[in-house]
Amino acid sequence: MMSKYEFLLRISMLGQGKLAIFKKISQLFGSDLPNIINNVSFLLEKLALTQEQQKNFLATSYFHFEPILEWLDTPYPQKHLIAYCDSDYPILLKQISSPPIFLFVMGNCQLLHSPQIAMVGSREFSEYGAQWGRYFAGELAINGLTITSGLALGLDAICHRGALEVAGNTIAVLGSGLANIAPRSNLILANDILEQNGAIVSEFLPFEKARTEYFPRRNRIISGLSLGTFVVEASEKSGSLITARYALEQNRDVFALPGDIDNQNCGGTHYLIKQGAYLVTEPIDILEHYSRYLSTINRQTKDNEDINNCILYPEIFAVIHHQPIAVDTIAALVNLSIPELTSKLLDMEIAGLIMTVTGGYIRKRTIK
Repeated sequence: MMSKYEFLLRISMLGQGKLAIFKKISQLFGSDLPNIINNVSFLLEKLALTQEQQKNFLATSYFHFEPILEWLDTPYPQKHLIAYCDSDYPILLKQISSPPIFLFVMGNCQLLHSPQIAMVGSREFSEYGAQWGRYFAGELAINGLTITSGLALGLDAICHRGALEVAGNTIAVLGSGLANIAPRSNLILANDILEQNGAIVSEFLPFEKARTEYFPRRNRIISGLSLGTFVVEASEKSGSLITARYALEQNRDVFALPGDIDNQNCGGTHYLIKQGAYLVTEPIDILEHYSRYLSTINRQTKDNEDINNCILYPEIFAVIHHQPIAVDTIAALVNLSIPELTSKLLDMEIAGLIMTVTGGYIRKRTIK
């Protein structure tokens, strides 16, 4: 007897025309293929595979698949193989022109069916991009959108982290197999995503190493899973524009954050706006666009009692937002001396509530 996973892996090796075979499996078995295949030969004939295809299906030794099957069986983190023919395959992704045959998933696979916004940006980013990427990711996540990005260095990682900081949902789509997470410098972030009920996804076999050509290819999955793609900050040569182009080809929305016209990192976002992308200046611009997908649009309007229960020095936190504010301005607003205020600001910074930037202080995270 053959397991469902082994059967599907063997089908995936048949080369050209395999997507049509997966579609036929879906037609024959409705929602799901049985977990154990009792009569492989009968099934291959029912799928109308040629003698050559049947021969190729059986040609590969089981030992070729054994490491993959063992990896799928390891209990932590939870692992899934979702094939195009499965009922769990995301509907939005099935609609694109070149859907992946497989999705290997670690973590919470149900997030694939949640309303998602792709957030992408350059690896080379400015303080402006980092500040607003984190802010938008947090606000959108709080209000029910899953933040989907590529775990890449730079703004991808910042957007994932922005969602995690408010206990929001986030999905990372890799350009490598899940047993070879890349880049390795974001391994801690990947583990944090899994620990906070997020998901990590790849179309590549688990032990596949990252390759340059895989990253543009995975971008179609990032945009394909999502209702729209939000480009936070990108140069005109940024790979983020590849994701935006995929989104347009997939008939999905594209949003862009405007920036300083002297900042080369914003050249790509300005180009997208000129081409008709939605100009975004605050989270509600995106949330209102997808209000029908969200149970509520719940903007961050916490009352004083909630704030007092959550954070240090709520009267100070209330005047610090996502634009830098100088120490003397804060002191005047809260009626404190500079030395007394500085001590409290340090406590808040250690607590992870605020951070120092050029021009003063900004919020480091949004309190849920």
